[in-house]
Amino acid sequence: MNNEPITVQAIVRAPIAMVWECWNAPEHITQWAFASDTWEASAAENDLRVGGNFKTRMAAKDGSAAFDFGGTYTAVREHALIEYDFDGRHVKTIFEDAPEGVKITQTFDPENVNSFEMQRSGWQTILDNFKKHVESH
Repeated sequence: MNNEPITVQAIVRAPIAMVWECWNAPEHITQWAFASDTWEASAAENDLRVGGNFKTRMAAKDGSAAFDFGGTYTAVREHALIEYDFDGRHVKTIFEDAPEGVKITQTFDPENVNSFEMQRSGWQTILDNFKKHVESH
C-alpha cells in the first residue's frame, strides 16, 4: 500500500471570499460534500478555528449506509489555508489566487482500506462537486 500523501486540485472560477464561505458554511457543505450522486451530506457542523471541530454526516440516499466524517483543525489562515486531523490522518487544503479564480490544492494521508486511486478519485469528485456548487451559486 502506498503511504505517500494523495493530492487533488481544482480551479474555482469565483472570488476567494465566496470560495471560503462555501467551503466552510454548514449550509453550503451539505450541498457538495459527497463523492457520488447516490449519496448526500445530510448535516454539517463547523467550528473553524485551531482546536475547533467539524463533522459532516454522509449518507446513502437510499438509507443503506451513513457515517460521520469529522476532525479537529490544526491550522487556519483565512482565505489561504486549512489543516486538520482525523482518524490519525492529516489533511492540508491550500487556497491560492490564480488568473482563472481560486486554485484549491488538497493533500491528505491515505487510509489502508481502499486503493490509492479510489481514494484520489473520491476526494477529487468531492472537490469537483464543490467547484460546481460555487460556480453555479
